[in-house]
Amino acid sequence: MIILVSILMIALCCVIIWRASDGFEAASEYLGRNLSEGVRGATINAIGSSMPELFTTLFFLFILKDKDGFAGGIGTTAGSAIFNGMIIPAVVILIVVLKRLNSSVVVSRKVLFRDGISLLLCEFILIFLIGGDTLTWVHGFILMLMYGIYVFYMLYTMKPSELNEQGQDDDGNTQEEESTLDENIKTNSFFKNLITLDLEPIFIKGEYSSANSWNLLLFSMLVIGSACMLLVKSCEWLGDSLNVPIYFIAVILASAATSVPDTILSMKDAQKGNYDDAVSNALGSNIFDVCFALGFPLFIFTLIYGPITMSPETVTNVSELRILLFILTILAFLIYVSRSKMGGMSAFLLLLIYFTFTLFILGKAVDSDSTNQISVYLNQINSVVDELRFWK
Repeated sequence: MIILVSILMIALCCVIIWRASDGFEAASEYLGRNLSEGVRGATINAIGSSMPELFTTLFFLFILKDKDGFAGGIGTTAGSAIFNGMIIPAVVILIVVLKRLNSSVVVSRKVLFRDGISLLLCEFILIFLIGGDTLTWVHGFILMLMYGIYVFYMLYTMKPSELNEQGQDDDGNTQEEESTLDENIKTNSFFKNLITLDLEPIFIKGEYSSANSWNLLLFSMLVIGSACMLLVKSCEWLGDSLNVPIYFIAVILASAATSVPDTILSMKDAQKGNYDDAVSNALGSNIFDVCFALGFPLFIFTLIYGPITMSPETVTNVSELRILLFILTILAFLIYVSRSKMGGMSAFLLLLIYFTFTLFILGKAVDSDSTNQISVYLNQINSVVDELRFWK
């Protein structure tokens, strides 16, 4: 009974996060309207759609505490990164092809190489940064610093002409602070909108402005945070009922639940023909997940409670996941750049990679012999990496 209730609660959290994220993304899109498409997708859109990962990691750490909390947090962020890197681009391709919007998806090579290499670099640093069984605020600070450098680079390299084009109308005049909302916006009652979490009509009274956009954004964050707290507790109940470590629940279920906004946002961008934003949102979200969504909770928690000491089992699981994340990201990146256009075959390969990853995690949860063989190879790689950590 508890298992069924936990699964239903996780599904409910998915819906709440999805609905509240719509409002968050609408507000963040307005507030970031002066950014060019590729930059907006990798920063504003990525941060907006990755709020669930940040909140979930925070609650995993502060509710479960110490080693179990960190395992759940890195399971959510890394699992979400793998989901984003495989499932979202595959869904984008399938949406475009099956709806006959186009025969394939073409993404700017600049966007692919910029965000793909940035993500691989962040994951590479993550592998070397987190070693041993103790984590401190320094680890969290370095991870946050990496994301800060990435955002600075994105804004610094955005061409001035792109910024001017985004901030001017056809006559070259600066856009007004307020823009008219779509005429088809729903005018349902306040309570119906609130119950269905259709937050945009509640806060946006016909026009967007900085003030009501910030109100919408902050309230959406409150709803998302509440849903993420419930998600963490539901994963904890499910793990206890199945007698499975919370790490495995987080890698599969919590990561998928928190990736719903990323998926919806990329689907919307794909349907509009904004393929650069659709893919850069997924890659940018991964950079946010790996760096800030993991680094900020780790930084805050260790400042308050002191260093985290992980059990040998947690150290092994976390090490394997970091290396596996890096390997799968390389495979996905090769699929992205191997052809000038991404079609059905690219989508199939990406889905196959994620399916294989899911089987591996499930095999680890039940202590499968074949999965343990893969773990041996991953641990051998980690041993080599560990020897290179000169600061130990």
